[in-house]
Amino acid sequence: MKILAVESSAVCASAAVTENGRIISETYVSAGLTHSQTLLPMVNSCLETAKLTLADIDAVAVANGPGSFTGIRIGVAAVKGLAFPDKKCYAVSTLYGMAHNLIGADCIALCVMDARCSQVYTAMFDCGEKVSRICEDKAVMIAELPEMVEKAKKDLKKDVIILGDGAELCYNYLKPICDGVRLAPPAIRCQRAAAVALAAENGAGKEMPANELVPVYLRVPQAERELKKKRSENQ
Repeated sequence: MKILAVESSAVCASAAVTENGRIISETYVSAGLTHSQTLLPMVNSCLETAKLTLADIDAVAVANGPGSFTGIRIGVAAVKGLAFPDKKCYAVSTLYGMAHNLIGADCIALCVMDARCSQVYTAMFDCGEKVSRICEDKAVMIAELPEMVEKAKKDLKKDVIILGDGAELCYNYLKPICDGVRLAPPAIRCQRAAAVALAAENGAGKEMPANELVPVYLRVPQAERELKKKRSENQ
């Protein structure tokens, strides 16, 4: 099955085409440009490099959150358009997709994205020949991570590898108090569209019609939080 995947949940953005677990083409950008400028050109580049057209693609996959509210919306909107009207469409957790960077490693993946205000979006995964969940995606205070890490290490008897755009922040916090914790190598530390495609292929994504695809935020967007705060102050 040929899968076209996009990842735009954080500062970096990427697109990839895979077939049966093999990366055919992948484009990755971290140049400070907006995803609205880069995402569709990257999709076109991936297809052209692979000598394919959208008609050759069997399914489209996207990391639909958690992550940047704007980035997720752009990725979801792009995939809804690419998949419409009748292509298979897969929604993949950003964190679950990220963990597939470590497939084949015998470790626990601690996936973390900086949610600001000393919080992270996080989930943990048992990585081996397959990637399986240890806990659901959630927003937590960084101070809650040591208990999560120690429990997972005790249960699975494996070291923990941290990845995601919050990896260095969390590693610096955990290193003095938790043994057996290390950073993923830079080349596979952040989100990648190829990992999203692999996650979808391995059953880690939810198949749905394009019109049912929606972002998953975990937290209320900041604009809504500020509006709610102003309303409460004015009452």
